[in-house]
Amino acid sequence: MRRYLWLAMLVPGALSAQAGGEIVATDERPRPVLAALEVREEIRLDGILDEAVWRRGQPATDFVQAEPREGTAATEKTEVWVAYDESNLYIAAYLYDSEPDKLVVTDIRKDFGENTQDAFSVILDTFSDRRNGYVFSTNPEGARADQQVASEGREVNRSWDAIWSVETQRRPDGWSVEMRIPFRALRFDLEAVERWGLNFSRNIRRKNEVAYWSPIPRAYSLTRLSLAGTLVGLQPTGAGRDLRVKPYVLGGTVREPGGTDFDGQREIGLDIKYGLTPGLTLDVTANPDFAQVEQDEQRVNFTQFSLFFPEKREFFLENSGVFYVGDAARNLRVRQAPTPDEDLLLFFSRRIGLNEANQAVPIQGGVRLSGQAGGLVVGGLAMRTSTFEGAPENDYAVVRLRKNVLSSSDIGGIFMMRDAVGAEDDYNRVYGLDSYIRFPEEIDWSAYFVRTESPGAPDGQYAFRTSLNREGNFNHIKLGVMEIGEGFTNDLGYFRRTGIRKYFIDWGVRPRPESFRSRGVREIHPHIVWNYYDDLDGRIVAKRFHSGVTFFFNGGGNTQLAVNNNTERIESDFQLDPRIDPIPAGSYNWDELVWTFSTNPSRPVSTSIRATVGELWTGTQKAAQLTLNFQPSYNLQASLSLSRTNADMDELGEFTRTLWTFRPNYSFHRNMFVDALIQYDPDREQLNSNVRFRLIHRPLSDLYLVWNEQRFTTGDGIPPGRSFQVKVTQMVAF
Repeated sequence: MRRYLWLAMLVPGALSAQAGGEIVATDERPRPVLAALEVREEIRLDGILDEAVWRRGQPATDFVQAEPREGTAATEKTEVWVAYDESNLYIAAYLYDSEPDKLVVTDIRKDFGENTQDAFSVILDTFSDRRNGYVFSTNPEGARADQQVASEGREVNRSWDAIWSVETQRRPDGWSVEMRIPFRALRFDLEAVERWGLNFSRNIRRKNEVAYWSPIPRAYSLTRLSLAGTLVGLQPTGAGRDLRVKPYVLGGTVREPGGTDFDGQREIGLDIKYGLTPGLTLDVTANPDFAQVEQDEQRVNFTQFSLFFPEKREFFLENSGVFYVGDAARNLRVRQAPTPDEDLLLFFSRRIGLNEANQAVPIQGGVRLSGQAGGLVVGGLAMRTSTFEGAPENDYAVVRLRKNVLSSSDIGGIFMMRDAVGAEDDYNRVYGLDSYIRFPEEIDWSAYFVRTESPGAPDGQYAFRTSLNREGNFNHIKLGVMEIGEGFTNDLGYFRRTGIRKYFIDWGVRPRPESFRSRGVREIHPHIVWNYYDDLDGRIVAKRFHSGVTFFFNGGGNTQLAVNNNTERIESDFQLDPRIDPIPAGSYNWDELVWTFSTNPSRPVSTSIRATVGELWTGTQKAAQLTLNFQPSYNLQASLSLSRTNADMDELGEFTRTLWTFRPNYSFHRNMFVDALIQYDPDREQLNSNVRFRLIHRPLSDLYLVWNEQRFTTGDGIPPGRSFQVKVTQMVAF
């Protein structure tokens, strides 16, 4: 396999990059300015733009491309106005289009994905700190998506929800938008409201074009608030403070697999949200329930570690970014959310209310405080769980403070604890400091150091990480080191090893030669990723060297050819699959060749493929995953995936793992959807189904119907496990 390592040796200078017209990422360039218009008549929200206010004043226009030709004028004209009255902010946009019959709309669900369709978005920096903001998005069918961003996109909170409205109209020459955002849905300083940061973005999907009102380099996204424009002239009479009370009622029935009787479920609970100050929000929850959350997707695991599954519960997702400590990059061109370093994620909220077996542990209640106060970004969380299967009640707490310094840097601290109620010697504490320093030329430095305390833990209760990162249009590089002490303990975190030191490098270039563009390739990305682990005595523990080249197509698809060289040292035998003998302790080296391919995801039919061949532990592997996506209309989406791996471990044995995954979704309209996750494992003869119906019957008020089933097709007559739950929430705002 090493004959393929030529992929890592691609010379950037051999590829001619298009540098003309690129935008310099600097805070010193002139910012576009837009004046807000005072509303003197009623605005009927219908998307038609026939009110007199939209004929006054100059609109924001002259959008500039980030994709595909950075720095040039957008190919279609866009005009945007901002207005206000004493209670609401209004945003109107006319998005001209020379081919309106070719507008692409793939989804109308709440929090739809903007990147696969035509879309219009606005970001509001209400504290004018050039770091944090709120994003509101829509598409030609009037779907709604909102999110909260912090630290220029290092933290993206897609679970944040606001009460706001939008209507759109398709026009003979494009489409138009009217948004109404109540001031009480936002947090801002009433005494410093005369200037807000502001930017707009527009996706023209058939051209795979992204354009901004205030230009942003293609390496970044709308969340790059240090490059946003300015909104002036606002004069709201009330600050953004509100009270929301949201009770729920749940009823259902559950039967465990193999059981004979159903057990009834009856629960009530309450969520309260209150704006303590213009910058701080208090959330209180009593007896929270997460019946509506989608189940985790099954995956095949060929490592000696437990798989990482992301948090999906809304209470923990909202404002979760404020608790993040690390160096998540703000370059989100491929992944639409920062991904954690799975070698150490300091705060992992799934540790609260879920045990190691992924069983739900009842949560009695909790509080969360988040926002800005006294020049600090503040995050606080406290929760108590009930006794469960012999485990005692536990108190959990997290406190996160961050102070903005210089133009776009910050320093902070974090404290976390788990404390078993009534047990003096059963606790865990974590505390530390971190910094994020941004330098000129798109360079930033991130570091943290933490200590832990747990009774009976060995020496070495510490961890640190530092990295230097550059995110540019053409060149990107990250390098750093991490160390985790032998006695490191963190009951609120996720980590794989202790007593190790990790060195890492992630480097690549992104040339855009015109000769490739004319052949359908927009960008080429040769890159390497190197992770090296040794123990604290300097002996190698593991390493992984990934070298590859990715081709991004003009239409939005991509393909990659890569080689992975792996080394792993295991201290004890571990079971890779029950059908073969355990893999003995020792050191192992193997190479694998990986090919991935995906087509334009906005098409009615698209596909993605991942194929792997080469070695694995003591033997060889042949693996493939094929996914077909169908979206004949914005009402219906479905994907069918087949994953199959054949592994021959020589004298240990041979096995094949197969997994089918089916994900259908149907949207009746913008406020009513049904979706499902159905997985079949033929090797274990197990079929899992999760079907969820959601009706948004009022803003931030929902009706959920959830069906779960786990069925064994062995022919042994084992009764399937089943559950059916009905949950109703009702939000009341004061």
